[in-house]
Amino acid sequence: MIRESLTPRPGWQSQFEALGFNYHSIDGLYWDERYAYRFTAAQIDAVEDVTSELHQMALQAVEHVIAHERLAQFAIPEPFWKLIEDSWREKEFSLYGRFDLSWDGQGPPKLLEYNADTPTGLVESSVAQWYWLQDVFPDADQFNSIHEKLVAQWQTLATRHQGKGLLHFACIGGHEEDEGNLAYLRDTAIQAGFATKQLAIEDIGWDQRHGEFVDDFDLKIDNLFKLYPWEWLCREQFAAHLPARPLRLIEPAWKMVLSNKAILPVLWELFPGHPNLLPAFFDAWRISGDFVKKPLYSREGENITIYTAGQVIHQPGQYGAEGYVYQAFAPQPKFDDGITPAYTSVGSWVVGDAPAGIGIREDVSLITKDTSRFIPHYFVD
Repeated sequence: MIRESLTPRPGWQSQFEALGFNYHSIDGLYWDERYAYRFTAAQIDAVEDVTSELHQMALQAVEHVIAHERLAQFAIPEPFWKLIEDSWREKEFSLYGRFDLSWDGQGPPKLLEYNADTPTGLVESSVAQWYWLQDVFPDADQFNSIHEKLVAQWQTLATRHQGKGLLHFACIGGHEEDEGNLAYLRDTAIQAGFATKQLAIEDIGWDQRHGEFVDDFDLKIDNLFKLYPWEWLCREQFAAHLPARPLRLIEPAWKMVLSNKAILPVLWELFPGHPNLLPAFFDAWRISGDFVKKPLYSREGENITIYTAGQVIHQPGQYGAEGYVYQAFAPQPKFDDGITPAYTSVGSWVVGDAPAGIGIREDVSLITKDTSRFIPHYFVD
């Protein structure tokens, strides 16, 4: 795993904007092709194998949590417990997720967290870096079958479940990055044969007379992909109607277990000493050495605190009221060319049950935030 310095392509901005990747320079610098990460084929095989194993372990953890009635430890509101249990027992359709790993290409990758409900970074991981590869390293390869697997997974929904009815897509209105990711996912569903409609989450309403969710044109919502966290959805005005299951939600309710940091100590409990896991607990005193304090619910690094070598590194935010977990500290590898030093995180995608590719983010601090940069990758034999 080598970080290489490169010269950005002229006109890459217009290429990406034509592809719908309009937020490429959000916060001034997001997509950054001044660098690239080079892997060997063996390294890619290794991260693919680890991703597959972590995914299967995560599914076993969901079964354990539900079977042993541990949802209270996840600070999930009790009215939604049966919904989660039913969703899991019926194996409701799941589209995708992303494992965030600390790894420098040597030794076992370490799981930092699992973004299993609303992971973003899809457009850049799937489309943008593939176009970059064709222009910059056309004879090399890339761990990236995200697009094909997304289309195939939507087709699975159509064939194994309830056909290709109208599929609504919703996120917070006016959020450029979320709307870009949502539009891309909608496009993959269209390629799979679905009729689709995109709207803002704020435009979803409840029709009391007919007992159904409706969109901004009062059209019934039967199937909804929501790029909107379950923990927020559970606190919406219409949340009381969700346990009755008047619509199919993607991601399904059982993903509330995996998208919660409480899954980290459960994984360590079930698989103690596993080479790809870090010791994690519900109690800080059980951690030996440097550690990270993580809210059960947290996004973009908010309210993460690292205690290392006598230092306290803290990222402020709006999370933490529901409680915390404590995980042994495994710093992301640091790459420093003397110009732009970076701490690197490898995001490994799962679509359905299969590893599908990686996306790499860099940050100037040990906490990966929403201002981090995305760096493309390639690999050679």
